[in-house]
Amino acid sequence: MAISALRAVLLAAIVFGNGTGFASAQNLPVHVDPSARDDMIDPIAVPALRFLTTADFPPFNYADDTGRLAGFNIDLADAICARLEARCTIQAWPWSRVQEALADNQGDALIAGLDIAGDAGERFDFSRIYLQLPARFVTKKPITPAFDPLSVTGTIATREGSAHADLALRMLERAEIVSYASEFDALEAVASGEADAFFGDAARASFWLNENADCCAFAGDAYFRPDLFGAGLAVAVPAGLDNVRVAINWALTRLQREGRIDEIYLRWFPVSFY
Repeated sequence: MAISALRAVLLAAIVFGNGTGFASAQNLPVHVDPSARDDMIDPIAVPALRFLTTADFPPFNYADDTGRLAGFNIDLADAICARLEARCTIQAWPWSRVQEALADNQGDALIAGLDIAGDAGERFDFSRIYLQLPARFVTKKPITPAFDPLSVTGTIATREGSAHADLALRMLERAEIVSYASEFDALEAVASGEADAFFGDAARASFWLNENADCCAFAGDAYFRPDLFGAGLAVAVPAGLDNVRVAINWALTRLQREGRIDEIYLRWFPVSFY
């Protein structure tokens, strides 16, 4: 697609409507509709929840320096259990085995950033989406107020093999796209002056910016492309385990209404990526 056509597509997406455009970085995520119709549940039917996760997906679910599970997803799982007044366990599995563990009834729910599309979508049922993951640009301070990504020249750092890198190659014809092993490596390249800007996963960038606020900041707006960056984060449950899926949806709706999801989000992402 030519730059002029891409510019038209991007400008048309500035108004955030159905989760496919730009949104102000000051916004908080609202993906669980607080006005949604209540699911009918009997809390007695879900007296306990066995969550499965992984320990290698910071800042969502990972092992901290003491070996304790931490992250946004871990806190959200605890909050879901508390809202349901259910006994809660959270067990970490290797990424290569965690889907089989869920399928083999080693747990009731998987909260680990599993892609809703593809094989997993056919194999498991999913809760409502509780967080979408936009892309963002990061540059060194001071940030240009009228930042235009399509006018960027110089070097853009991305994560190797990511959808963000592919999009940057197609979209930013005036820039040199350089790939790094991880988002954090790409962001460090911006901090060191090796790259002029970063384009990639906004959640990872926000986590990094919280520790590097003096150096860099988000530039421009959040860019939502569910077709490229995934539909968002949801809880996977074994196919047909409707009582658990409905109970989790019930809890997510109430946690959104009560502001608890916002509290957890800001705990892990004080630099909002929206």
